[in-house]
Amino acid sequence: MRKVVGIDGTFLKGQYWGVLLVATAQDGNGQCYPLAWGIVDSENEDAWTWFLTQLKEVIGDTDELALTSDRAPSIKKAISTVFEKAHHGAYAWHVAQNIKNKFKCADIMGPYWKISHRYPRVAEYLENEVGFEKWSRCHYPGLRYNITTTNMVESLNSMLVNARDFPYVTLLDVIQEKMSKWWNNRRIVAMAITAPLTPSREFEFRPRFAQSNGRHTLQLNPVTYHVKGGELEGVVDIFNKTCTCKEFDIDKLPCVHAIAAAHHSQVSVYSLVSPYYTKEYYVIAYSETIYPVGSQSQWDVPNEVATRVVLPREVKERKRGRPKTSRFPSVGEFRKRKNRCGKCGAYGHYKKKCNSQTGSTEGNQPTDVPV
Repeated sequence: MRKVVGIDGTFLKGQYWGVLLVATAQDGNGQCYPLAWGIVDSENEDAWTWFLTQLKEVIGDTDELALTSDRAPSIKKAISTVFEKAHHGAYAWHVAQNIKNKFKCADIMGPYWKISHRYPRVAEYLENEVGFEKWSRCHYPGLRYNITTTNMVESLNSMLVNARDFPYVTLLDVIQEKMSKWWNNRRIVAMAITAPLTPSREFEFRPRFAQSNGRHTLQLNPVTYHVKGGELEGVVDIFNKTCTCKEFDIDKLPCVHAIAAAHHSQVSVYSLVSPYYTKEYYVIAYSETIYPVGSQSQWDVPNEVATRVVLPREVKERKRGRPKTSRFPSVGEFRKRKNRCGKCGAYGHYKKKCNSQTGSTEGNQPTDVPV
């Protein structure tokens, strides 16, 4: 498993409210691999410190570990307190949203040198306040691979969009059942793989073979090769598994230059791939089985836990009106309003552009609603 862990929290919508914290990695096939779940009162420094302390007991703390999150101050402080060796990085998408809100500029996605010429204040903010090492993969002190967005965390939150209405115990049962299903299905897929790499990495890797054809390769020493051709040249070290294009260094998947060098040196290309992307590691990741908790009569509860007094969470008085079930848009995020057709009642188009041959044209009522 690649040592990149994304952490985030999502609010619960049940009677007792609260926040569900999650830490997840990615398996060799690019799928979410949840590591820990936790329920706390709110997202604050104490809550994150407790959650990360429990997480540290499972994954440890090394220089190779990368923790990614949004730029919430509580998360930043908790990480610096709990993880002394691991590196902390911010999601590029959150950094971009903060810039849009702070500097009121929309088009900021692109090469840094273009942004620095167009928005000098934004460039100064990225360099001094945020820091290159927080959002740029090439300046990151550790390894982030190709993970720069919150997708792996947000997908888990969206999976539980309905279950977040449930009581705490029911919610945890839903999570356990979903994880058991994932582990079983992915174990079956992993055992059926015949290629050396996982399906998604094989799909990403194969086109590079054709792109490497026709490149001129010059051997500089027993392990170093100069590869010419295409838009960018590269100097490859097949022993240290590096290339001057940096794609090989960061993603740990051979670039076109490394593939050309491997063919020239008669070295297996797959020997240069990180073991995290191989079938063997994929099978190991899902070799264990996630069992249900079982009935309470079968629990083996330690005495120190059984005698601990835990007070119920205080129930907050809800405001009048229909409870809000959707999250508040984050900084710089805007939601498009769905248009409803006055002829057919469907969403996504106006009455003038409706192709429906049936429907009431009187008022704005859909045809299936009695008038």
